[in-house]
Amino acid sequence: MTNPADVFDDRRDVTARSRRTFPPPSLETIGWGLLLAQIITVGFVYFFGSALPALPSLFEYAASGAEGEPELSSFVTWSTVVVGMTLGLIVAFLWLRREGRVLEAWTLTAPPSGWGKTLALAAVATAVIFLIFGLVGAAVEAIGLGMPDASLVLNMVIESPMMFALWVVGVAWLAAGTGEELLYRGFLMDRLARVSGLRGKPWLVIVIQAVLFGLPHAYQGWGGVVVTGTVGLFLGWLRMQQKGNLWACIIAHAAVDTIAMALFYADAMGWFAV
Repeated sequence: MTNPADVFDDRRDVTARSRRTFPPPSLETIGWGLLLAQIITVGFVYFFGSALPALPSLFEYAASGAEGEPELSSFVTWSTVVVGMTLGLIVAFLWLRREGRVLEAWTLTAPPSGWGKTLALAAVATAVIFLIFGLVGAAVEAIGLGMPDASLVLNMVIESPMMFALWVVGVAWLAAGTGEELLYRGFLMDRLARVSGLRGKPWLVIVIQAVLFGLPHAYQGWGGVVVTGTVGLFLGWLRMQQKGNLWACIIAHAAVDTIAMALFYADAMGWFAV
């Protein structure tokens, strides 16, 4: 008979063991039904939360009787990103806490290789992601899918110096860099790694989360979906190489978005003019 004390000790030691392996060991799995319920509820709350800041502008636009699509201000658009991600992460956190697996999925302890090596790795990963943008972007354009077009978002960044700062801090570092890594490489990879048929198949887990990461970027066109999905593959692999630790993924993701926003802003301000 299993000693209850041994089971309790095992549960307490899961976090320590998860620092050494990924996917982390677990005493229990989750079913496909529960997985779908978790993904659907997180996604619903994310998109519902994203719509909330835009509702006043949409109601005002509808009342005006104007035709065409409404244009949202940079601040309203920024708010949709931040609010949606915040609420989505809250739901993801509640699901993880229900199973006592927050620290397993969201491994934000000190990096196993130390901060110096992790920062260096994140710098290399940043360069790799830009290389993916260039090479995969050229490939999808060559086959007719079109280059990824992020101008819809980037045009919001240049509205004012204040908005640029808000987008860098609120989106590049918090909603995208931290939020998307917690949601996709953290919550989603942990969930996928625990269901029947995917346990012990980390590469299949990485591929599925990459597909789900790419699809919401359809506003950039199919080229954007493919390029972003490829980036998701790389970041999933990076998390696996870091034994589940998310810091390298977060720093690299945030750095890429910050550099892209800064370059676009500098170009719009004419700082690159000869």
